Amino acid sequence: MKRSEINEIKSAAEAFIHSFGAVLPPFATWSPEQMRSAKAEGIRARGLGWDITDYGQGRFDELGLFLFTLRNGDVTDLSKGRGMLYAEKLLVSRDKQLSPMHRHIVKAEDIINRGGGDLVMEIYASDTDGGINRDNPVIVPSDNCPVTIQPGELLRLKPGESVTLMPGIWHAFWAEKGDCLIGEVSTVNDDRTDNVFEDPIPRFATIEEDAAPDFLLVADY
Repeated sequence: MKRSEINEIKSAAEAFIHSFGAVLPPFATWSPEQMRSAKAEGIRARGLGWDITDYGQGRFDELGLFLFTLRNGDVTDLSKGRGMLYAEKLLVSRDKQLSPMHRHIVKAEDIINRGGGDLVMEIYASDTDGGINRDNPVIVPSDNCPVTIQPGELLRLKPGESVTLMPGIWHAFWAEKGDCLIGEVSTVNDDRTDNVFEDPIPRFATIEEDAAPDFLLVADY
């Protein structure tokens, strides 16, 4: 992705988030210099902030996702069973923009449609080898009510609705009927190690520095 494109995507996504009355934390407006400072050490260490990816494919409008990590714990606390064991993100999925099929090794997550279009999800269980089980139905909680999804069936979340995905549940998603603002509340998040994609694609974008950055991405630090 070009840095100039990333600057533009961030501005549009920020306006979209604000249109729902959501207010981002102060560090969302920090300059690259501020984000590189000692004051931001904890923010960098926890991977907080702006995250824009095309999964290395160069087709952001078709295959991509915008994310902002609001808070995140320390993965080393998971083995202790105490501490800040949670994370929270805001995501923007553009209309018909695919976030590709993947699962998580550690992370359990609630995916919430916070407003805009419908959030459409394709969901499967894992087979015994960790691959996708496309032969059997899978049961997932949607707003704490069990929903049985048949192979190939899609789960459609209207604004306000949510689904809980446990580790090992394969999922892909996209917006329909307009861009969608998505909330994610999860176990501590480590995007460097915890994503397993069906196709061998990178989690973060490769950036062409054709312009100065207006802000830093999580991938920059």
